Amino acid sequence: MRRAARTRTRSRTQRAAESLFGKPFDGGKRMDHGGSQQQQQQHPMEQQQPCHAQHPAMMRLYEVQKEVASLGPQVCTFSGLQNDRDYKRLERELTRLLLEVDQVDTEGKPELQGARKRAAQEVEGLLRYLEENATHPSRVAIEELSNKARQLVDEQVVAPQRTGGVAEINDELVDALQELVLRLTQIKTEGRVPLRKARYRALTRLCAVQDVIEGRTQQQTLSLPLSGDTHEAVDRINQVMVKVSVARSQLVALLMGLSGRDSCTHLSRILTEMQVELDALDVSGNAAIRNYRKQVVEEINGLLKHLDLEGEGDDTRRYDLAQNNSIREIEAVRAHVSHLREGVLRHCAMADLGFRPKAELQSLLTHLDQVDTAKNPCIREARRRAVVEVQAIITFLDLREALARRQPGPSEHPSHRAVWLVLGSLSDLQAQVLGFDGKRADKSYMMLEELLTKQLLALDAVDPQGDEMTKVARKQAVKFAQNILNYLDMKTDEWEY
Repeated sequence: MRRAARTRTRSRTQRAAESLFGKPFDGGKRMDHGGSQQQQQQHPMEQQQPCHAQHPAMMRLYEVQKEVASLGPQVCTFSGLQNDRDYKRLERELTRLLLEVDQVDTEGKPELQGARKRAAQEVEGLLRYLEENATHPSRVAIEELSNKARQLVDEQVVAPQRTGGVAEINDELVDALQELVLRLTQIKTEGRVPLRKARYRALTRLCAVQDVIEGRTQQQTLSLPLSGDTHEAVDRINQVMVKVSVARSQLVALLMGLSGRDSCTHLSRILTEMQVELDALDVSGNAAIRNYRKQVVEEINGLLKHLDLEGEGDDTRRYDLAQNNSIREIEAVRAHVSHLREGVLRHCAMADLGFRPKAELQSLLTHLDQVDTAKNPCIREARRRAVVEVQAIITFLDLREALARRQPGPSEHPSHRAVWLVLGSLSDLQAQVLGFDGKRADKSYMMLEELLTKQLLALDAVDPQGDEMTKVARKQAVKFAQNILNYLDMKTDEWEY
């Protein structure tokens, strides 16, 4: 057993030496200084292996390396900011290890000096990675949007409840939160795990708040609570509803980080007690009361499902969507759309209108509608973009067909004819936009943007002269031009899921 233990210790030391010396370590026996010349000639590789593997300095560096190995995964998945407790702990631990490495006495030996330098570089690399992610512009942007959402929810939902008032739930609040969700999905993460994790955690919480608020808006339209005269259990259910309203506000505060004292566990216990209280009520023989109780129970369940977000985002399968099945479906559709787009542009270049894959494109839209987004905003945005790509080709084909069928008569209003001339130019520009595969800094992008803007100005200059058909046609043409510009922007905004 002692021999086996010594073997394992020696193996660990050898692996440490390989890492710290920066070269493979020969697993053979060490040469004794008293060995014969013949033995030295028989084992020339043994003369090249590091002779300091058991040196106290090397052993200390090995111990430091073990601590670095344990801190590495924590650093690589940390998604917070510099003022977070975990950031300060990791920074403190890594700084301590760096000081310990600097204090290792190498006795002027080059091999030990090289090993110490590599150990220091490894610790410094982790410190740099930790700081870069915590101060990255995208991480700052995530925090700024989170703070805006936090302030919005605090002013209109949480603060009024705390002072005994009524939360200001309206369409403006719902739209503002949706805008913040969209802006969060558009933040670039450069594939960095900490940034992806931070963005995902911010999105899941904001989407949960959206769900809670929208559920509350629906509840305001119900003709409940019932009168206490209806049944003796109604008063109890009404009291629970008041508690649910308070719990809803507490949940929103928890999700947005506006509650310093409450916890998800505490709120979960309160909601569960409400369910037990409702289950104990005798409402037999009265369908209206049973339905009333059922709706309150469902609302409690709706709140409970959001209380598991405490550890949300820790699982890489959730925030790294490259392996997500829904994303794979969307990407497969996009590949098919790309193939169809090339075919459409090729046939249009030859003035051949026989290639009309509209039925196939419509089936792809149906397929995208059926993709399960699991209420994940990033997957929703990926699906939306794929839908826009399909619709862009469909509208292009529709306009081409309309232009081909057009037979203007001598009585056509001049302003109406002017709109159709602009539509013809827009169709040619849309073909270029569909085939564009560059960046916003490219000259071709700026040229397309300028030409599309000129067409919008041309439409503004069209005077309908009271002709209703021209008014409608110009309005549709302006919308069409705006859609092309938006599609061009979408193709070049370098969005990532």
